Amino acid sequence: MHSEDVEIFSDRTNAAVMRHPGRRFPGILVQGDSLYALCCQADVGCEKVGRGKPGYEDLNDLRNTLWSYLSHYKSTLHEHGIGLPFSEDSPFE
Repeated sequence: MHSEDVEIFSDRTNAAVMRHPGRRFPGILVQGDSLYALCCQADVGCEKVGRGKPGYEDLNDLRNTLWSYLSHYKSTLHEHGIGLPFSEDSPFE
């Protein structure tokens, strides 16, 4: 872990906008529990649309990207001895 200054353009809850050093454009900070909820919602969306139906492939690509971000988040917290801010047994806590 290292510390650096970031530019914070908005501190809005669950939608902080900040620019990481060396980046041209700001990004948005999504809290881990919110990211997990988005992953679960994408799962439900894929299930409702159904494999092979119009729009499924695009939705599944989005779902896979979200789960990839969550996987990185979880492994990073684990590496630093930080517990998860959500329970994987109960999706929307």
